This record gives sequence, C-alpha cells and structure tokens, in this order.
Amino acid sequence: MAQDVIIACDFSSGRETLEFLDRFEGRKPFVKIGMELFYAEGPEIVRQIKQRGHKIFLDLKLHDIPNTVRKAMRVLSRLDVDMTNVHAAGTVEMMQAALEGLTREDGTRPLLIAVTQLTSTSEERMQKELLINAGMEETIAQYADNTRRAGLDGVVCSPLEAALVKGRCGRQFMAITPGIRFADAQKDDQVRITTPQRAREIGSDFIVVGRPITAAADPVAAYARCVREFLNE
Repeated sequence: MAQDVIIACDFSSGRETLEFLDRFEGRKPFVKIGMELFYAEGPEIVRQIKQRGHKIFLDLKLHDIPNTVRKAMRVLSRLDVDMTNVHAAGTVEMMQAALEGLTREDGTRPLLIAVTQLTSTSEERMQKELLINAGMEETIAQYADNTRRAGLDGVVCSPLEAALVKGRCGRQFMAITPGIRFADAQKDDQVRITTPQRAREIGSDFIVVGRPITAAADPVAAYARCVREFLNE
C-alpha cells in the first residue's frame, strides 16, 4: 500500500461525518473512524462510508486479554476495513491473538498495527504516571519490535519516532503517524508533533490528520495542502 494521508473523522454522529465527506465531491480520501464515531453509530457507519468508496482505518485500539481480543477481532474482520489496531502494551501474545482473530478463513485480512505511545504522552508523564522507567525512544523501539515479532504490519507512533521504528524493524515495517500539524498551526493537545513534509522526510508511511483538516475554514483545501506537502505532489 502506497503512502497516503488519512483524515481522522472524529465526529460525534454519522450525519456530521457524511456531510463532511460530501464536501470532497469526487475525491475519496482515506478516513479514520475512531471510538467516538464508532460508539455513536456502530458498524453501520463503517459500511456506509465503505460503500461510498473510501478506504477506512478503524481506530479502536483494542487492549484486553488475548482471548477477548481474538474474539473481538473476529467480529471486526467481517467489516470491510483496510486497517485496524490494538495497543502494543497488550503484549506479544495479545497481538498474536488479534492477528489470528482478524485473519479470515480465506487468509485475507486488513492491515493490523499497534499503538506504541499516544502522541499526547510526554516522556515525563510516561515515567511518572505509567511507571515506565525507560526513555520514550527505548520504549517505542521495544514496543515496535514486539509488534514485529507478533507478525503485525506496523505501529502507530509519533512522526518523531518513525525513523527509529524503521531502523529497528526494517523499511517494510509501517509507521503510521498522527501528531501532524501545519507549520503555522497550533499544537492543540499533542506534544510530539511535526509537519506533513517533515513526516515524509523522517519516514512516515501514513499520516493521520484530524483538526488541521476537519476544523479548517476550508477542509478540502487543507486536505489538498496536506497531500501536497506529504506526498510532494
């Protein structure tokens, strides 16, 4: 799968989401459906957006005992999404169970990735609140390596760690990076961020962009700018 920009459709209703996507007319951007929208609308919103021709990253970040995650992924495998995820903190065994559950009888499955550390988490918080004594880079490198050993396709990490992940796990191991802001935009609640252009230079395969597009005065123009900067088009 080639590099792409994924729009985080973090809306509270299906109506708002579909109205937003209507603004793109003939374009069919790759979209992320997260917890807020999925919990509000359920699997039906996934089906509706897929029927419109969009690729979908279902971002539910499963994290539970292996058997529960396996069963949940078996249910999610029935949805025609292109990518979904778990938390890498759930251990190699849990990630292997997720992969097993997500793989259909014919051997096909969506891409499966794992979250290393959220881009809202600073190293100070990670150490003081989560009691992870290793540094941020060491932790993310280890989580990425665990994800690779479990057989998953890549990780979600901040763009600042994309090169680290590639160095540890190989160029084919994907880095999906939120925490993207334009150079002239505010940070919001993200702390480990960079621009679309810099994310490409560092090694991101996909960037996930929310408010810089969805809250823009002209979301279509903001998306076009993001594509232009990230894909160098």
